Amino acid sequence: MTTNVIGKPLPRVDGRAKVTGVARYAADFNQPSQAYAVVAGATVGLGRVTGIDAAPVEKMPGVIAVITHRNAPRLPYAPHKSYIDPATGERLHVLQEDHVRFYGQPVAIVVADTLEQAERAAAALRISYTAERPIIDPADAKARPVVPEAGKQPDARLPADTARGNANSALADAPVRVDEIYEIARENHSPMEPHATVAAWNGNRLTLWSKSQFVVNEQAEVAAVFGLPSENVQVICPFIGGAFGTTLRTWPHVTLAAMAARQVGRPVKLVLTRKQMFFMTGHRPRTLQRMALGATADGKLTSIVHEGTGETSRYEEFMEALTSVTTFLYSTPNVRTRYRLLPLDIGTPNHMRGPGEASGVFALECAVDELSYKLGIDSIDLRRRNEPAIDEGENKPFSSRSLMKCHDLAAERFGWSRRLPEPRSMRDGRLLVGMGVASASYPAFHAPASARARLLADGTAEVEVAASDMGPGTYTSMTQVAAETLGLPIERVRFSLGRSDYPPAPSHGGSWTMASVGSAVRAACMAVQEEAAKGPQDGRPIEATASAQRDPDVAARFSMHSFGAVFAEVAVDPDVGTIRLRRAVGAYGIGRVVNPRLARSQCIGGMIGGMGMALMERTVLDPRDGRPVNAHMADYLLPVNLDVPQLEAHFVEELDPHVNALGVKGLGEIALVGMAPAIANAVFHATGKRVRTLPIRIEDVLTG
Repeated sequence: MTTNVIGKPLPRVDGRAKVTGVARYAADFNQPSQAYAVVAGATVGLGRVTGIDAAPVEKMPGVIAVITHRNAPRLPYAPHKSYIDPATGERLHVLQEDHVRFYGQPVAIVVADTLEQAERAAAALRISYTAERPIIDPADAKARPVVPEAGKQPDARLPADTARGNANSALADAPVRVDEIYEIARENHSPMEPHATVAAWNGNRLTLWSKSQFVVNEQAEVAAVFGLPSENVQVICPFIGGAFGTTLRTWPHVTLAAMAARQVGRPVKLVLTRKQMFFMTGHRPRTLQRMALGATADGKLTSIVHEGTGETSRYEEFMEALTSVTTFLYSTPNVRTRYRLLPLDIGTPNHMRGPGEASGVFALECAVDELSYKLGIDSIDLRRRNEPAIDEGENKPFSSRSLMKCHDLAAERFGWSRRLPEPRSMRDGRLLVGMGVASASYPAFHAPASARARLLADGTAEVEVAASDMGPGTYTSMTQVAAETLGLPIERVRFSLGRSDYPPAPSHGGSWTMASVGSAVRAACMAVQEEAAKGPQDGRPIEATASAQRDPDVAARFSMHSFGAVFAEVAVDPDVGTIRLRRAVGAYGIGRVVNPRLARSQCIGGMIGGMGMALMERTVLDPRDGRPVNAHMADYLLPVNLDVPQLEAHFVEELDPHVNALGVKGLGEIALVGMAPAIANAVFHATGKRVRTLPIRIEDVLTG
């Protein structure tokens, strides 16, 4: 029996649980006799703790413990690395010394019977410091760029430097050139659900109900920190209320919750405040980029030079794919890329939706747009003239590439042909109207994953895997894969995730969950069918576990990426400079689409994130101490419903037999990747003013 549920726009199987309050998030797992913990963060950006007046606080009502570097247990912090951790350096050893490395670093934790008591006590805690001025601005003369350690390796996935041909010479000889600097502000993830952990010990075994996009990594990380066998740590996270990369790492608050629970002998709940999430749980790094293009008079690219610098902390190196797309998106014989890090007195940055690609493509696609105006060639036509036949960076064919099909489809839906090419040539009454376009790309990643399938005597099936669901619909899409593979109606399949004792899965990030976990679910369902075919099981459940990974030979032969095209229309008030996105259309080539309803939802969410990146989001640090001065939802601007216009997402039909057994590519991040440059290019078309710094602000279009 074939149910043909893959490809159907089915509603979320977990939708009712979410809207009725049945779905439980990390902070919902209250335990008997639970205490509450509140973190006290450093109020200096660099220095040392010289005094902590804990005695008065310890006498306050309900206070159970005040834990600082003076009385905290010495933890082994054994080495542990996963793909998601920074390549070099050492993670923050929380409450193990008096050194303050960044503003807001945890320097104490107060545990009390109630949250209110813990908050009151933490506010009363008096801590003194010796302070130095931190270096927090990449433009600071004292900031010194370094070559990323991971990027130095000959076989590095993200080399610090790449070159083909002679880009500098070709640029100098090019008849037409663009050579500009682009800057992107620091951004914070700002998900609906704050970071939360409930920790409970049973002897030498620890259970964590913790917000995590990577439960098996959190299990291994916490086990390494406390010197425990991994099997002694259980991490549970059935639902995530948005994350966008912020919970890919295990941040110090998880260790603090476990430390406090062990010290007071009771379960402890720790929930970070919105303000604390601005300095304790990572951020999109501020980046500076030089993008230089050389071209012939008829629009053929002869040279691309892309030099990028991203901020990182002094104790860890965070590296992202800032220059990777530049090596293959367009055809040219001469390309040079260079990537450096600036160690600063800040917390370590983190992956944020579309990490690296979103920032790098902004510079590339704005420069291509600038070049189109210099040449007098339509922006889509310019891209078409430089469409490569192969991935010229890796010198191998694409497994599939539908970039120009995406441009054609989105241009038709958007009405690009109605655009007047001259800047400031389109109006709606007194408003200036602009249209912009940008390409997008994101890798079709894949990682080994395992799943367990079980057939029950009543004709239903259960599937389990240690994956996560932060909102894209993992519960639903995996249920569809299992139902189709088993030949069962979708309501006869129960899919479970979010426990570290389930078969291991990669992180819920990198746009690889559907490809990796979906392939494992398919493999497990096929395996359990084989077991069932062996004969009667006397009414007992039939169970099988299987793994899936990409064929390394195929991976070595092909370059695998998703592609997209984004079109945006803005209206700019010429008198006051307000910018409003009026509509946007995206088209994407992502291989097989398992659930079009969920896929469109993901694209719209990504487009909104790109809108925030382009026009609103900017974390501002006080130069005196590195304090985020807008660490709250009043001044850290995000798109809300009234800001969001008509958004359309369409999919190019694309068959790719090489990427994985399901033929799916990554989707979650590509929709954000091209949105900011499309908006920036639309702002130029509307105003004639080229803004190369994100976010674009009112003063940017009123001056210069």
